[in-house]
Amino acid sequence: MEKKPQFTGPRPPMGANRPKPGQRPNNPGDRNSNGKDQHVINERIRAREVRLVGDNVEPGIYPIEKARRLADELELDLVEITAQADPPVCRIIDYQKFLYQQKKRQKEQKAKAAKVVVKEIRFGPQTDDHDYNFKLKHAIGFLKEGSKVKAYVFFRGRSILFKEQGEVLLLRFANDLEDYGRLESMPVLEGKRMTIMMAPLKAGAKKAAPKQDAPKAKAPKEPKEPKEEPAETEE
Repeated sequence: MEKKPQFTGPRPPMGANRPKPGQRPNNPGDRNSNGKDQHVINERIRAREVRLVGDNVEPGIYPIEKARRLADELELDLVEITAQADPPVCRIIDYQKFLYQQKKRQKEQKAKAAKVVVKEIRFGPQTDDHDYNFKLKHAIGFLKEGSKVKAYVFFRGRSILFKEQGEVLLLRFANDLEDYGRLESMPVLEGKRMTIMMAPLKAGAKKAAPKQDAPKAKAPKEPKEPKEEPAETEE
């Protein structure tokens, strides 16, 4: 058998050309020099011609040199927004301002998508009035602060025989909280728990007090005519 020629030169370290976990392959023009921007801009655009869109230029297909020159004249950046098109679609914009506005929008969306907090309140099937009112007070506080309230009756052992009593208790609880929250689902029995979920009312969603009928205006009384006294007759 013929022996294969052995490689005598220096070998590159193993895995030297492979990207690290979570790292994209090194593709020139894929990102800016800082490695953070997700758009190809200015001199890093490799296409020979591009389609310009936007308000500050006349839309159309331009050679890449002319497109860059227009961006320089406006003291803005040429940004590739659709690389898959033929030719690629570009805009002339202030790229740093664009990144700032994009980051600001993401922060606002993140703030709006705040996590919903759920507070749990546990009852027994034969909870007395003192304990009930104590837990009702806590539930009102939770709903006012914007948290959801998950109330449940726990049936221990043979107390499952009182499930109807537990359902009545939960419905009473939901009714007492109607000015602060809305019932998302009727009582549901899951294993040894019967559960309801209350969501806080949005601002201005409280029930309006029943309107009282305005008192009807009384018709003005007609002035009474003075009674005529009988004339005295001379005898």
